[in-house]
Amino acid sequence: MGHPAAAPKVRDLLTRLAGRGSVAVYDPTGFATAFAEIYPLADLDIAHVYVQDLAALGQQILGRATQPVTDLAAAEVPSLLVVAFDADKIVRDIAHLVPPGTEIATLDEVRLDENRLTNPRRYLDPLNFATNFAWFRDAPDSRGGHLHTRVATANYWHRYGAHDVTLWLTLLDETGAPVAEWEQALPDSPAGVTIDSVAIRQRFGLGDFTGQLLIHAVGVAGHDIVKYALDTFGDDARDLSCTHDANAWPADFYAGLPAPQADERVVLWIQNSHPCPIPADTVGLNVMGDDKGAVFLNAEIPPFATHALNVAQLLPETQWPQQLEVRAGKHFVRPRYEIERTTDDGGSQRRMAHANVERTDLEPDPQIAEIGNLMGKGFLLPAPVLPPERYRSILLPTPMATTQQTLPVAALVYDAQGREVARHDFGELVRTDSVAIDAEQIGGGALNGDAGHMELVYDFPAATRGVDGWLHALFRYEDRVTGHAAESSFGAHIFNTVLTWKGEPQSYTGNPPGLSTRLFLRTAPSMAVPGAATKGDGDDTFCHLIYPASTPWHGASQTNLTLHAGDGSEVATRTVNIACGGSLYWRLSDMFDKAERQRAAEPGPVGGGYVLIRDTTCRLFGYHGLIAADGAAFSLDHMFGF
Repeated sequence: MGHPAAAPKVRDLLTRLAGRGSVAVYDPTGFATAFAEIYPLADLDIAHVYVQDLAALGQQILGRATQPVTDLAAAEVPSLLVVAFDADKIVRDIAHLVPPGTEIATLDEVRLDENRLTNPRRYLDPLNFATNFAWFRDAPDSRGGHLHTRVATANYWHRYGAHDVTLWLTLLDETGAPVAEWEQALPDSPAGVTIDSVAIRQRFGLGDFTGQLLIHAVGVAGHDIVKYALDTFGDDARDLSCTHDANAWPADFYAGLPAPQADERVVLWIQNSHPCPIPADTVGLNVMGDDKGAVFLNAEIPPFATHALNVAQLLPETQWPQQLEVRAGKHFVRPRYEIERTTDDGGSQRRMAHANVERTDLEPDPQIAEIGNLMGKGFLLPAPVLPPERYRSILLPTPMATTQQTLPVAALVYDAQGREVARHDFGELVRTDSVAIDAEQIGGGALNGDAGHMELVYDFPAATRGVDGWLHALFRYEDRVTGHAAESSFGAHIFNTVLTWKGEPQSYTGNPPGLSTRLFLRTAPSMAVPGAATKGDGDDTFCHLIYPASTPWHGASQTNLTLHAGDGSEVATRTVNIACGGSLYWRLSDMFDKAERQRAAEPGPVGGGYVLIRDTTCRLFGYHGLIAADGAAFSLDHMFGF
């Protein structure tokens, strides 16, 4: 119901019903309350609400006590709204109860067009709504240049047997209005896919924009989620960052939003995900653990609109490493935030990252500690330690459930061969604690200048309340030479054990355990489409692959790195072996020769080249990014798989 293309059809339907007088509502599937949350029904004169399930009798729905649908026969109403899709059978079943002259309306009137559906026979098939929003900008910076965005992914549905996949794309501007709509047919191959803001601006003759790009994949198979990497960059080389898909799960709370340092401005990008406005004083911020200190935004945000909220506007006294909680009320999906840092020469550097979903439905589970002997380290959260001579690698544990009053955690540092070289016991952090630790402080010097990785794990001896498995942290990386920074956040999983516990080790497809790897690494330049921005020429791609193991697994990985051209064809493959519990930090320019990289950079039908990282022996966790040709900036985020 929240699809931008459905919204005008729903409004037309409601206007028509309102003009006919009183309305009866039949709610056979229990969808009416949610429907009314997205589309307020204040203009409807609702006379009766009918239900089919006797267990729902007498409940208050849409301001009326529910009645059995058999009462419909005695009603005198001009219209009956059946709140259901695929409603033919539902209507047939009650046809004998509908009074003469009563018009029947169903949600089938607001369906997307048939050519927009993967499975027209079952409207609510999840494959019909393989969608995602991307934050999308092409707008001036403060120095006379422009800022751009670029989505990169691949036709990964092809490997599941999909043919004739089409991307249906809608660009919504800052006000939420659609300013461009187009289709992009994908080749029947695992081709790279690139959507570049500069190319879109030129194609449609657009002015500046900052808004949302709705990506709807039609004709898909295997996956009903659109996954992508999102590069944000500018005419100034110092504006370079990357983030990932928006995870279409509107939540009540998000967390892991960092407060600014003294020379920083943190902007939370609120992007309304629904066709109804976000009321004023609904979206709020508070310092983690200070529920009574929440401050709310006194502004309404229109449907599908984008609002830049300067954190200092609501919480001016906060400062890193304090972390903030976002009160979202299910109005938007996982939001991005942007940090702009003032440089010594009066310029600025930008980076983007995501806040994460804060759960409201968890309680400590004593079984997590009890299975420790069988699951080893159990839940662990891996992240790079970049080459320490150039970069600082910083870890900040972040509470990510409203019930997490304590976090008993420890940080472990490993070299590339999987040897533990340092450990830091945080003890049992309380919810209001914000303790950021530099890997160098906890023994990162033992890496002897080489890259390694760190893992955040539970410290069960320090626990007094138990844990819930929803363990998160923010990882920040700072360039010692340029001051540029990048950051990413994620949650813990159980890795590489054949035993399973509540869906862990997680599997992308099929049942757990997930014991294999398929990761997407976009290359630089990743636009490779006519008219796209030239930013990326001469940049390099880096990747940090980590082989985390909750229990001892195969001694070394058998990891294939296959470089693909933009048309999906294979250019070259390298095989690397990563030690169990270790990691591998590498650059594209070191792994593949110049001729191979040039072949991969040739424009494909709809996008640029990429590397598919495949391992059938173990589950790897990866981070990726770009390094600017002049070294002025870099980007970093965790990778996605399929």
